[in-house]
This record gives sequence, C-alpha cells and structure tokens, in this order.
Amino acid sequence: ITGIRLAPKEKLDIPVLFMPDTMKMYEAVVVIHVMRENGENWPYEDSTELNKDLKSFTIAENGGIQGILWIYPVHGISEAPQDKLIPAVVRCRAKQRVERRVEVLLTGVVPGANAVPVARNSAMVNTNKPANIQEEVQVTDGFSTSVEFRYELQCQSNEIKSQLGASVGMHLIQRKQDRESGNITLIFNIVFAPNKPMRNEATLVIQLTAGGVWKFPMLFIATEPEVDDVINIEAVGLNKESIVGFKLTSQTR
Repeated sequence: ITGIRLAPKEKLDIPVLFMPDTMKMYEAVVVIHVMRENGENWPYEDSTELNKDLKSFTIAENGGIQGILWIYPVHGISEAPQDKLIPAVVRCRAKQRVERRVEVLLTGVVPGANAVPVARNSAMVNTNKPANIQEEVQVTDGFSTSVEFRYELQCQSNEIKSQLGASVGMHLIQRKQDRESGNITLIFNIVFAPNKPMRNEATLVIQLTAGGVWKFPMLFIATEPEVDDVINIEAVGLNKESIVGFKLTSQTR
C-alpha cells in the first residue's frame, strides 16, 4: 500500500489477516517505509553508531536519508477448531484420590511433510481409568521423522491455577500415530486428589513445535467429602454442661 499520509503524532492501524490452511507456523514481516511528503531527504551524519542501523534506512545518491524502514516480524500459529468439543470430566470426592485416562486426537499431523491439512474435527475421546505442566514429548512410533509437542493445563485465573496445581497431576503415558491419516492419539494419565469441594474448568493445550495448536476443554469436579467421624455427647443432667474432647490434625502448617 502506498500513498498513505500521516500527520505528526498521528496513529496508523495496519490490519493483518491470517487464514492458515495447514497445521504449521507461518512467518512473515510487515515493512513500513516512511518518506517525507515534500520529497526532501533527512540529513545524514556518517557516524559509526548510525552505520550499524543502515539496514533501516534508504540512502539517496546525495548522501541524505531518503526513507526510514520499520520491520515487524509476524508469526502465525495454526489452531485446530474446537467448537463442538465436549469437556472431559474428572470427578472425585474431596479428600480422596482418583486416576483417569484421557485420550485426545490430534488431526492433520503428517511427520516430515511441509503441507499439513488443517484439523477439522479434533476431538476429546474417552475418559475412563489414570500434569506435568509444559512437558516436551516426542512422537516417533516407528516414523523416521519425529514430531515434537509441548502440553500444558491452562486455567482461566491464577486462583483456579493454584487450586488445580495442588490437586492435579498429569503425564503422557502413550502416543500412537495412524500411518494412513497421520492423526496422532495421545493418552494422558490424570491424578486428581482434591482437598476440598470445587468445580473448575481448564484447557489441555497441546502445541506442535512446528506451530500447530490443539485445545481440549476439561472439567474437574470435587464433591463433598465423607464424614470424618461422629461425635456423641451424653447429657449428665438438666442445665449442666457435658464436654467431650477430640483431636484435629492439620495437613499443612
């Protein structure tokens, strides 16, 4: 785009449209070239400090600065659609412990290929029996080119992150890939050991090192705990106090 006039201190919005058709990261640069409206050059001083930044200037024949360049790198990361995904529910009574196995399907992954079709139907599958956050895994399974991933359990707030961080453990136990479609299945073992009732949502985010991102919703529910004990107080008479003693043990300091 040429011929845009800017007054002093005026702002310019530059829209960048990103419509990926492959599950990978795209790289580009936005270059802004500014010249004076009257065609005059900026004065140029031949200094060592300025020479380091000559790549940001266009120098005229007479030695003046004809134009100034601003170069902004842009990284576009493809993200799989997740409109109709059903959250994987992990439920447990407070003060107890449960293990669940969560299986996720990453569609549109072809190891070693430059063009990977966009994932159209990524899905959360299966939440029956057993998070290390930001763990890196390699999916090989007999393929010559490995596919590297990072996974993370993301929360909507720091408060939820603190609650789940103390009660949820997660690690990858199995990965496999379909040779025909290229789809990858990852199976996670999730340990949920809540110490109080809660209902928190989270998102399992899996990122391909090459740029693709898949997100799967999860729901952690901790119901009321079982009764710890029953305290019986026997009356000793009318208008007289009865006392019973019992000990409480704190699990923290």
